[in-house]
Amino acid sequence: MFDPRDLRLPVVQAPLAGGPATPELVAAVSGAGGLGFLAAGYRTADEVAARIAQVRAGTTEPFGINVFVPRPIPDPAGADRYRAELAAEAERYGVALPDPDPTDTDDWDAKLRLLLDDPVPVVSFTFGPPPPWVVDALLAVGTYVVATVTTRAEARGAAALGVSALCVQGPEAGGHRGTFDPAADPDPTPLLPLLGAVRAVTHLPLIAAGGLATGRDVAGALAAGAVAAQAGTAYLRAPEAGTSAPYRAALADPAFTTTVVTRAFTGRPARGLRNRFIDAHDATAPAAYPLLHQLTRPLRAAAAAAADPHGLSLWAGTGHRHATAAPAADTTRALATG
Repeated sequence: MFDPRDLRLPVVQAPLAGGPATPELVAAVSGAGGLGFLAAGYRTADEVAARIAQVRAGTTEPFGINVFVPRPIPDPAGADRYRAELAAEAERYGVALPDPDPTDTDDWDAKLRLLLDDPVPVVSFTFGPPPPWVVDALLAVGTYVVATVTTRAEARGAAALGVSALCVQGPEAGGHRGTFDPAADPDPTPLLPLLGAVRAVTHLPLIAAGGLATGRDVAGALAAGAVAAQAGTAYLRAPEAGTSAPYRAALADPAFTTTVVTRAFTGRPARGLRNRFIDAHDATAPAAYPLLHQLTRPLRAAAAAAADPHGLSLWAGTGHRHATAAPAADTTRALATG
């Protein structure tokens, strides 16, 4: 079975749901000696299966799949109010807003069947603890199981399920925070103290995540007790990444100076470059994932088509200024040379 302590380079590429984590990116990172991750989030099981096949065609090294755990929607009524608020955005971009689907589980059952029928080396979970039977079933087919945690209490609960390792995600991370409670405000404890707090309650291997963008960052995470460091934003400008052109441009644009945590695009807390959309809607966005993700999807697609970064969810961690356009293998090696 895979073990992150056996990686040639102690670097994990974050799953980067929504398009950036292409099979080519995953294969490049794994081929360089790190661990590449495909994102199952926002894709059907059939799409995930096709992308797994592409990764296998590109590398014989281990890789992982990240799966979102469905959770209750704290404020579904809030999505209706938010839909009315977004009418002006729909007019701005010339699109129609969909009717949100509260039954959406991101094809959870079908993805689990896929991963049990055609096992991959590593499966990680975000947004909550996987059910105990899922952990047991994946372990039984030889898959290494990772749970994403953001607090010591979450770590203790996930460890009790028998997972193989924990991905400890600090508040510096770009994109969604993996908090178990979708209504809760994310824990503000910085990554390095959080690693120490988690290490105090479990001896499981820890993968550190959160704003890690340089070799020095990675070295600090390893010194704090992690066996590997997970980086996402560092890969967004890589030629292998599926990052859209306006998103790439914004990451290098000195006009975007700040990252903030917001529910404005999806209803779950996520860190991204501060832009017009966040300024306009952050204060009123309800805790209603995935309904807000569904509502803003056509707006984001239209903004991308118009090359308008101010209508995009520009997910980025606190170390985003260090992201370069270097090939993914070079970035992986650079992160490992701290």
